[in-house]
Amino acid sequence: MEKVVALAGNPNVGKSTVFNALTGLKQHTGNWPGKTVECAKGNVEDKGNKFQLVDLPGSYSLLAHSEEEEIARDFICFEKPDAVIVVCDGTTLERNMNLVLQIMETTKNVILCVNLLDEAKRKNIEINLNKLSDILKIPVIGTAARSGKGLEKIFPSLYELFSNKKDDIYIVRYPEELEREISILQEDLEKFLPDTLNARWATVRVLEDDKSFFESLSKYENIDLSANKNLDEKIKASRLRLQDKTYNLEKIKDSIVEAFVNNAEEICKDTVIYKNKNYNQRDRKLDKLFTSKTTGFLIMFLLLLGVFWITIAGANVPSDLINKLLFSWEDNILAFLKNIGLPKSIYGPLVFGVYRVVAWVISVMLPPMAIFFPLFTLLEDFGYLPRVAFNLDKYFQKCNACGKQALTMCMGFGCNAAGVTGCKIIDSPRERLIAILTNNFVPCNGRFPTIIATITMFLVMGFGGGFLSSLFSAFILALVIILGVFITILASKILSETLLKGIPSSFTLELPPYRVPQVGTVIVRSIFDRTIFCFGKGCCCCSSCWNNNLDTC
Repeated sequence: MEKVVALAGNPNVGKSTVFNALTGLKQHTGNWPGKTVECAKGNVEDKGNKFQLVDLPGSYSLLAHSEEEEIARDFICFEKPDAVIVVCDGTTLERNMNLVLQIMETTKNVILCVNLLDEAKRKNIEINLNKLSDILKIPVIGTAARSGKGLEKIFPSLYELFSNKKDDIYIVRYPEELEREISILQEDLEKFLPDTLNARWATVRVLEDDKSFFESLSKYENIDLSANKNLDEKIKASRLRLQDKTYNLEKIKDSIVEAFVNNAEEICKDTVIYKNKNYNQRDRKLDKLFTSKTTGFLIMFLLLLGVFWITIAGANVPSDLINKLLFSWEDNILAFLKNIGLPKSIYGPLVFGVYRVVAWVISVMLPPMAIFFPLFTLLEDFGYLPRVAFNLDKYFQKCNACGKQALTMCMGFGCNAAGVTGCKIIDSPRERLIAILTNNFVPCNGRFPTIIATITMFLVMGFGGGFLSSLFSAFILALVIILGVFITILASKILSETLLKGIPSSFTLELPPYRVPQVGTVIVRSIFDRTIFCFGKGCCCCSSCWNNNLDTC
């Protein structure tokens, strides 16, 4: 029988990398949060045992505040996976531990995978995995998923978990007043809940009046707790007793969050050793440059200019070679079609129409795409793209739009289709619609060759060739991109003030650590998984973008 194993964790901890390594699928991964916004599934077999792995959206908490967190929570709590592997970032384990403890409250079938141990080692961070396992009383493994180290321990840990199920795993305890009401209400609530749903976890959700939990309970289990008057009265009585002890709903929620944070801190205090207290000093110095009001936008423009200059200058020679090669075949193809007796009415459109257009498109579009995609991916792998979103966030906020639109707009640089489908990460329907309507104003990579050709023909002919010509072309192209960003923001402002009025919602954007890009992997992945795939599918309209939500085709 196939076992279902969920992969959960904070955004940008390497879940998708683990998923890809185990299943062999090529779900896109990158160094910025928000990559996975829906569940990806893959099958894998080990020693004759079949597993279905489910890569859940990255979430910071099961106390659902966003669509991604609701999807992750509902799958873990209501879809009944046989095990949950929680992937954590070894460099920020304390922050990740909050989610680990919340998942452990919902199910006992948990494995903790501490990923990015190679980065932790570089930052002189040591984690005592054995002690961590003793405290949590669950299997704990250490991995460096990008290089494949430690992944071989996952399946043995799953077998250990299935054969030795424990009832005494670590459970977070709340303040005494809350614990008393939980124990009282849990006995009554258990009668109405399915055995597969953790009654303690459900009781806490009831006490804090979690509306999304009630909706999911009705959706998945067809249970309406308010329909039972006796139970409803007991729930209200518990809340009143807590209120008499100054525990209103807001304080209940704060106490729950505080309990998880404090427990995570205590656990990591005993298991994580920071040999260098200033291990993240380099990242903070870089952030002062990349996100500063004075230098942030200047660096953005210079990087944009540099990427486009390399793209334009580097594409000239291969474009010319491909053009000469393909058009040198034209006469031979024409002669062959004449020799086999095809009439002019057939070979004329085929050669002078279809072949010439295809040859021109390949020679003009393929080289810039083959150069731009790796450069774009290197910036993503380095961790710079979320800084671009951070810099643009306040401008979208001033337009009464969602700051997450900056993330989806960045996706549009690679492919507008992905920039539009990526808007699903925006929770507000109003703000999502604004982003969908305006994200196409940013030119995607598929339009760059046409824009470059137009710039070359009409604006830089007087410069001749060489360095100045390519630099000026890159400068004009960078201005076109900035104009696209400005039009996007302006259109968002107009829509939010007229047809789509409303108050902007806030969101938390985690800035991932800076990482040395894997240059070889990036080049291979960009050329084969993006450039050639995108080119073969017809670029921006490729169905894969819509189905897989890639940030580029």
